Amino acid sequence: MSRAARTGAARALGAVLALTAALGLLGAGPAQAAGYRYWSFWQTDGGGWAYATEGPATHRPDDGSVVGFRFAVSENSADSARPRQTPGFGAVCGTTAEKSGAKRVALVIDPGTAADAPSGETPPQARTACASVPSSATTADALASVAKPLRYNGQALLCAISGYPRTGCGDQVGTEKGAEKGAEKASPTASDDTDSGGPSLGVLLGAAAIAALGAAALWQSRRRR
Repeated sequence: MSRAARTGAARALGAVLALTAALGLLGAGPAQAAGYRYWSFWQTDGGGWAYATEGPATHRPDDGSVVGFRFAVSENSADSARPRQTPGFGAVCGTTAEKSGAKRVALVIDPGTAADAPSGETPPQARTACASVPSSATTADALASVAKPLRYNGQALLCAISGYPRTGCGDQVGTEKGAEKGAEKASPTASDDTDSGGPSLGVLLGAAAIAALGAAALWQSRRRR
């Protein structure tokens, strides 16, 4: 193989490797992941919120319980945003008298931030309410007594509280891993990313890597001649 041919092959290989490195740097930003916009259900003992292990339609709170609902975009339960208030039972139900055969349940209803709101909608203010319901009532019963209208889908997923949001139920949206979530996610300036429809970065990197390997193989084969 002539010196000119070897030089040309080396230059081609160097250009491909440079392209691969550049594409790798472009991929160093936040990874995109699927998220869902929905009302999550929370329980607290006064020390902090814990994601509920069952739905509000089956959960039967005791008298003196505090439960919460938060509307937000989340990837999963571990990532889900908590209600931004954690009031004690007395702060919500302190003026509600006990009744025989009834129980009092404190509810925190947090519609979230504008960043999590569906397009064209504005979240109402977060609020608390004290529900006085029969002793056998579920959390869903308690919520219905203070926050109508509620909306559910065919799978009994809670879609709206007090009519918010007007449409949609567990809709999938784009989110960024590493973005601020939970109690810190208070800024309404974030926006959802959408897919441009072009080739993904993984496809481009794969093509560059294959081209690099091909150039290297060509150079090695000519070297052996």
